[in-house]
Amino acid sequence: MTTVIQLIEAGAKQLADAGVAFGHGTANAFDEAAWLVLWQLRLPIDDLDSAADKSVSPANAERVAALLKTRIETRKPAAYLTKEAWLQGVSFYVDERAIVPRSFIAELVADGTIDYWLSEQTLQVLDLCTGNGSLAVLAAMTYPEVHVTGADISTEALEVAAINVTRHQLDARITLLKSDGLAALPGPYDLILCNPPYVNAGSMAALPAEYQAEPELALAGGTDGMDFIRTLLGAAPAVMSEQAVLVLEIGNERENFEAAFPQLETIWLETSAGDDQVLLLTRDALMAA
Repeated sequence: MTTVIQLIEAGAKQLADAGVAFGHGTANAFDEAAWLVLWQLRLPIDDLDSAADKSVSPANAERVAALLKTRIETRKPAAYLTKEAWLQGVSFYVDERAIVPRSFIAELVADGTIDYWLSEQTLQVLDLCTGNGSLAVLAAMTYPEVHVTGADISTEALEVAAINVTRHQLDARITLLKSDGLAALPGPYDLILCNPPYVNAGSMAALPAEYQAEPELALAGGTDGMDFIRTLLGAAPAVMSEQAVLVLEIGNERENFEAAFPQLETIWLETSAGDDQVLLLTRDALMAA
């Protein structure tokens, strides 16, 4: 019999040799292999130390090998194979109907970074482009007094979000709505969280297969990545309360963002990926631009 750690090390070599891409919950071959091996063996994925030396039967080792083979051959993100993704230590269901959750906004909600701009009057929160609903769920968990609206243009994504809202017993505090941007959302909202499609056309063309496995609608932002964001920033003040703020993720598009909105007073927020991935805009700044 082989051990768990031996399967993980062998799996990591397979993944690395195959040149698979990461970024959907893990950043390297070892972590990805650990996730897949532990999940397939029904072992806690956050406790490798206690599982490392466990023996694995030949039958279970074959199941692990089959899962790794599927990961390599299909190039699907591991989250689509396990039907589970984790954000800030919270488990979420996910499948191909929605983008794999990985927003850095989750960090800012969890660590209180944006609390400075909130108050007791922050009661209505909008998670725009909610996808699988993970940010909506995290916001409801973090701020127990608020009501959260999760909105998306994709009916399929909203079906996935509904699974997560129910899974975390938040049906009474999260409303899911279909909307093309803000079109069907009258507000007013005191806080808007948005991880929109922002990948520019050149980057879209160069995306690894793992990212191409996700809904294009959730990624593609037009020539400079700003198509959705232009419409959003124009419409947002009308659905924001007087002291409301918008927290917006733009990935690696800061240069394009600043070129598109040169007069906008922008507050850049520090995340684990640096200070150019997520920004905060007040209603006053949007009105003045």
